[in-house]
Amino acid sequence: MIVIALGANLATERHGPPLLGLEAALRRLDEFGVAVMQRSNWYRSAPDPPSDQPMYINGVVQVESELSPAALMAVLLSIEIDFGRRRSEPNAARVMDLDLIDFDGQILNRAADDKGPALRLPHPRLSHRAFVLLPLLEIAPSWRHPESGRHIDDLITALPEGQKIDLLET
Repeated sequence: MIVIALGANLATERHGPPLLGLEAALRRLDEFGVAVMQRSNWYRSAPDPPSDQPMYINGVVQVESELSPAALMAVLLSIEIDFGRRRSEPNAARVMDLDLIDFDGQILNRAADDKGPALRLPHPRLSHRAFVLLPLLEIAPSWRHPESGRHIDDLITALPEGQKIDLLET
């Protein structure tokens, strides 16, 4: 199972509010041979760590692709850039954030090189993020963390206190 998490809390120049930008990003995946097979509902979540930034819109999708993990990560980064993402400082507000969460249970830790971007799989912070785990539960209720083997229900129960997240009514 290949899982991508999506998030945004700033409008894009071309597509407008975060939700419309995220929907447009999903459509762009198809141009790269990445087929969305399942998608979660959208959620509204507070910035993590807490800050005065706007609320985020988050969701996850299961995709199918013939791309390698590094090639898929390169596609995700190119879409972020195309939508106006500029990396300035950690945890800054953003128009687009596309994270490769899981790629068929592979465990990777590769540095960036001439063959592709840096990539860690599974995503190193997914176990601490309600805005990833709650949408993931919708589309993969039996999912297990590739490294720890922990069931998604256990990961959700162990989430740190205080993460604000609500189902977005669309």
